[in-house]
Amino acid sequence: MTQNSEQNNEEIIQQLRNISETLADRALSALKEAHAAGEAKRPEIERTLTQARRAIEKAIGLLIR
Repeated sequence: MTQNSEQNNEEIIQQLRNISETLADRALSALKEAHAAGEAKRPEIERTLTQARRAIEKAIGLLIR
């Protein structure tokens, strides 16, 4: 891999990390809102956000190799 493509991958990895962090924050907010509303189950949106975050983390792992 050339230095330029490694640098491009690092930029993409950083962007993906930022997206992952945003998804984690939104999932936590969804959990807090559900708790405040007295819901006993995890909200579906939190599950969806967590699944998306896991996919992003997997992509990061693939690019780091």
